[in-house]
Amino acid sequence: MRIIAGDWRGRKIVAPRGDLTRPTSDRTRETLFSMLASRLGSFDDISVVDLFAGSGALGLEALSRGAASCLFVEQESEAVKAIRANIDTFDARTRTQVQQGSVMALPPAKMPHDLILLDPPYDTGAGQVALDRMSRLGWIGSASWIALETRKDEGIAVKALEIESERVVGKAKLTLLRLKD
Repeated sequence: MRIIAGDWRGRKIVAPRGDLTRPTSDRTRETLFSMLASRLGSFDDISVVDLFAGSGALGLEALSRGAASCLFVEQESEAVKAIRANIDTFDARTRTQVQQGSVMALPPAKMPHDLILLDPPYDTGAGQVALDRMSRLGWIGSASWIALETRKDEGIAVKALEIESERVVGKAKLTLLRLKD
C-alpha cells in the first residue's frame, strides 16, 4: 500500500500483521478521495477522524493532502502498532493522535470534525451504530462530511444522516453522508 497523492505521494504504508484488519485497496482509496476532493475542494487545514483505522491509510492520505490533524481510533493492538509506525515514518506526530479502544466508547466531542472516515468490518452494522452515536455526541456538524466503506450490498440507514453519494468499487461500496437539514 502507498499514499496516492499529496506531500507523501508514493510512500509506503505499513499494514498490521495478521488478518484482523482489511486494508482499503489503493484503487478504493483513490476513488474515495476523488469523491471527497470534488466536494471539499481542498483538504487544507481540516480536522479528520479515522475510525476503525486499521493501518491508518485513510487518515494518512488526508494528512498527505493537507489536513491539519487526524485522530485515529482502532482497538486491535497490531493495527495500533502499524498506525504509530506509519505516523513515525511520515514524521506526523504533531498532527496526529492515536486512541486505542472501541469506536463505540468515544466520549462526547469537544467540537464537530470536518471529515469522518469509517472502514468498519463488513456485514456488522458497526459503521451505522458508530455514526448514530457520533451524531448524538457532537462529532458531526452541519459542515461535516462522512465517508463510510461497506460491502457493496450492505444497506445504510442512520436517522440523523442522509446519503449524498454512493459508488461501488469492486467488493466495496463508498458512501458519503451529511447531517440532515
